[in-house]
Amino acid sequence: MDHTAQNGSDRESARYYRYVVFAIISLTYVLVYFHRLCPAVIAVDIQNYFKVSGTLLGLLSSAYFYPYAIMQLPAGLLMDSWGPRKTVSLFLILAALGSAIMGLTSILGIAVLGRVMVGIGVSTVFVSNFKLLTQWFEPSKFAIMGGIFMAMGGVGVLLSTAPLAWISNLIGWRMTFVTVGLFSLIMASLVYKFVFNSPPDKGWPAIANSPEDQAGQHVGLLKGLKMVLTERHFWPMASWNFFVVGVFFALAGLWGGPFLMHVYGLSKTSAGGVLSMSAVGLVLGGPFLGVMSDHFGRKTILAGCSLVLTVVCFIFYFFTDALSHIMLYILFFSLCVSTTATAPVVVAYTKELFPLGVAGTSVGLVNLFPFLGGAFFQVVFGAVLSQGGQVGGIYPPSSYQNMFLLCLISAIISFLNALLFRETFSRQQIRPGSHGP
Repeated sequence: MDHTAQNGSDRESARYYRYVVFAIISLTYVLVYFHRLCPAVIAVDIQNYFKVSGTLLGLLSSAYFYPYAIMQLPAGLLMDSWGPRKTVSLFLILAALGSAIMGLTSILGIAVLGRVMVGIGVSTVFVSNFKLLTQWFEPSKFAIMGGIFMAMGGVGVLLSTAPLAWISNLIGWRMTFVTVGLFSLIMASLVYKFVFNSPPDKGWPAIANSPEDQAGQHVGLLKGLKMVLTERHFWPMASWNFFVVGVFFALAGLWGGPFLMHVYGLSKTSAGGVLSMSAVGLVLGGPFLGVMSDHFGRKTILAGCSLVLTVVCFIFYFFTDALSHIMLYILFFSLCVSTTATAPVVVAYTKELFPLGVAGTSVGLVNLFPFLGGAFFQVVFGAVLSQGGQVGGIYPPSSYQNMFLLCLISAIISFLNALLFRETFSRQQIRPGSHGP
């Protein structure tokens, strides 16, 4: 076999093996979303166990988001130095330890520490996936593969709803966290063994990047930061991410569960069933929005999602305690599609604003803001609920109505931000000949 034939065979092997890499890193994202949103279903159990106010419960849950947000820029830098393989496998071990601590401790402060460790531990998975996509897949596949990746996050959302309610009833919420820690260790070992940073790391020729792309990849840290932070179109997207996805994390990740149990009297399992519509929204919405943005543009899709979110929050605010069971399902589905399911479009927009050499830095920075928003709104919503006080051990509908007013204001702000976006899709150069398995 001559060199050309061998090179062609290796390239074909890489085109198939990339789906192994993608499958494993996508499975780790299931854990990311499970950890992120699991407090919603068991919030009442945790609040009763630690005997804390809504504000302190919000602080415990948001302890995931602050370190996750802070780690987004370092995660982008680690992708360019250590690479996804070492970074993700090492950090998942930390997440496993944090999850076990959450399940074993009876001290609130230690539980917060465990939640912080989980936030740090899973913080590198999102950026690592999009780094791997740039190495293993052609640019023309970026949006759709990103959508599939987000759909796997939807599996994590699903597991954090009704299945979590069922298993926590069976073995308790504490042992559930310990079990998830064990699964995190298993995923860490799979990442280290099977995930390679790029085809050349496995001895195969590169798939995704042309020589001119490779030549443009070396951008210094300070120069890269300056390029991102001085780009005026970056900041409307950062603000949009803060308000839109922050509201979703606060509702689906914590206060949606107590809202359904307190206002509508649902059991933990039934509330988990309603919240599971967020999973359906993520599974269907991620790929759908990715494809639609390739046809209608990034700005149009994101502005449309802001309008949908505004309608959802409007209904929640004006009909807080007067919604049918079916409407609750529809609203939580729409909430997810219009917020966190937009991630592939947001990443594509951000990536297209900047040269490939700062892809990790730009995506890491823009991905910081949803988690700052989640941390902020979880605590603020908890404070709003606590201010209204509890009646018979539950928060009254009027307190939740005040919470949804803040959601509505945030949705309107997000739409105004979307009007300031610059359409980037027309600038994307789809490389010809980018086909294969």
